[in-house]
This record gives sequence, C-alpha cells and structure tokens, in this order.
Amino acid sequence: MVARRQWMMLLAAVWLTLLAGCGGFGKVNQGRVVAYDANQGLMTLILDSNYQEPGKPKYDALPPVTVRIPQDPQAMGPAPQAGGLLELNLKAGRILSFDAASQSLAALPLRLVAKREGVSRDDRLVAGVRFPVVDRAGKTVTIYLPKPRQLITFSVPDEYLALPDSAWVVGDEVRYYYKDPGQALRLMNVTKTEIT
Repeated sequence: MVARRQWMMLLAAVWLTLLAGCGGFGKVNQGRVVAYDANQGLMTLILDSNYQEPGKPKYDALPPVTVRIPQDPQAMGPAPQAGGLLELNLKAGRILSFDAASQSLAALPLRLVAKREGVSRDDRLVAGVRFPVVDRAGKTVTIYLPKPRQLITFSVPDEYLALPDSAWVVGDEVRYYYKDPGQALRLMNVTKTEIT
C-alpha cells in the first residue's frame, strides 16, 4: 500500500512538472539573412517555407521578419552576412533574389558560364577574393558557395547588371531558438559553422 502511494505521488509530481514546463518550451526557425545591423543587434530574414522538410529549404516566406540577436554573446555563433541572393537554381536557369526596395522576391534569369566543384576556402581561386565579382564589361557574376564548395560564374541580362553587388551575395543561413518571435535566445550561423 505504501509503495503504491509513493508511486502515485511520484507520478503526480512528474505530471505537475510536465504541466508547469509546457509553457516554457520555445521554438526553432530558420531563414536567410537579407539585412543585418550589428549596432542595433537586428537581423532581417526571409524564412524557410519548407522548414518541416530538412535539407530542402525554400527561402520564400514573405513578409521578411526582423529578429533581435541573442543578448548573451555566448548564445550566438559567427555574425551573419546579409545578401539579396536567396536561391541559385542552375538547372532551372534562375536566381531568386530579395528586392529590399519593394520588399518582394524577384526571379531573375541566368546562364551558367562556369562551375568548379570542390573548391576549398583556402584555394588560390578564392582565398583573399572578395565575392561577388561582378564583371559588368564581361556581363558576368562570379560567386563562391563555401558549404557545397562551388565557384560559379554566370551571366544575366544587361538590365540586372545595374543591381548593387549585394544583390549577388548569398545571405547566411541561420537557425534560431526563441520564445518571443522577435527575440532569438540562441542563434546558429549554419553557413559559417563547420560540423564534422
């Protein structure tokens, strides 16, 4: 009888603990950074509309969201780099870009000129080079994607060459934990974090 009573009290304590903690769990979200203000501690993201399917992100959820970075510097990895290039689809021959002025997405046509695979960050082709390299005379843009280790050169129609260089920068992919949607409690820079 005593053992059963202790068992029931233990179950009740566990149940109450779980109920008390239910409101305390946060959520995780991810997006690509299109603006970052280090002084204000704010980043603006285009969220992943396909977040439930790992490994197949779709950065196309509008409107953009602005999130405050963690107050504790230990809860954040490398500072994110912002950029307007959300997706580079070589098979479809298009770029998905964020237009900050109109706060909208634009699909831009591209033609692949060259693609090199297996290019590490310390390779002479990319070490010390500031990307993107926009050759307006040659009508090409060259970008480096560190995670897939690709150096890609493509051409776009003349009217898009007038875009600022930031339009060709791939913004960092970040994942963050939050309880209040406007305040990240932990932030991981997926692009700049090497997981081996």
